Amino acid sequence: MTDSPVLGSLPDKEMNLRYAGVCTVCGEEIRAGVRAVYSPSTRSVRHIVCPADDHGVAGASAMREYERRTTKDHARVQEQTERVQAVFGHGFIGKVAARIAVDDRPRQSTQVWAQGALGEERVAVRLDELAEYGVVALHDRRIPGTRANIDHIAVTPWAVWVMDAKRYIGKRPETYIEGGILGIGGTTRLMVGGRKKDDLVDGVEHQRQLVQAALGADVPVFGMLCFVDADWPLIGGDFTIRGIRVCWPGRLAKELLRAEPPCIDAHSLSHALAVSFPDA
Repeated sequence: MTDSPVLGSLPDKEMNLRYAGVCTVCGEEIRAGVRAVYSPSTRSVRHIVCPADDHGVAGASAMREYERRTTKDHARVQEQTERVQAVFGHGFIGKVAARIAVDDRPRQSTQVWAQGALGEERVAVRLDELAEYGVVALHDRRIPGTRANIDHIAVTPWAVWVMDAKRYIGKRPETYIEGGILGIGGTTRLMVGGRKKDDLVDGVEHQRQLVQAALGADVPVFGMLCFVDADWPLIGGDFTIRGIRVCWPGRLAKELLRAEPPCIDAHSLSHALAVSFPDA
């Protein structure tokens, strides 16, 4: 990027352009007189709705993996059924034998991908609701050179958030102290539903570092674990562990929005991130 994403306090404004300009998102010319968004701080313009502004589809890659695994599971069941019926025949006895011998229940390892896709969709809905406050959300972004993806990148007028959506139904996220004496001098770890899940924190921090490296040190980048349908207490429950915020979708507005002047051109920055981390 030629312009620094860290700006002054002047907000962007929608207006009929007095002079022609080039959209900072797609690079196409915007003629004079056309209604567009003007950024006084960078003296740049962009389309109100840019055709090149690809925000992605939440949960798309997870759902594709679920469908791939489902197809593979169906093929496995069909193959096992044919083996049984090759012995007992295709009549009544063969059908009963196949019913007894073949386990056609959906595999848990397959179902978890569908649950994950739903969790990402729920978080995406909450993030997209914040668009009126200048938040630009990118969903299901691919990490170049890997098969991994980032569930959500939320670019706000104040900071960038890297989010991992997790759906642990009825399970409570909480911290515990490992080592130390009487909780002093130990290491804070993450537990979900009574099981150690510290790797989730490591995963978000790794993604946060990748986004930070793509943007440079001038832009603040934070990490978040957003648990959907978890067993949260009636009061409190959210916490920070090793710099990563842990909360639920309903709290996103309180976490992301700030009552202070904007300091980031969210639209230009989101386009740069969409290029660095393309749609998965």
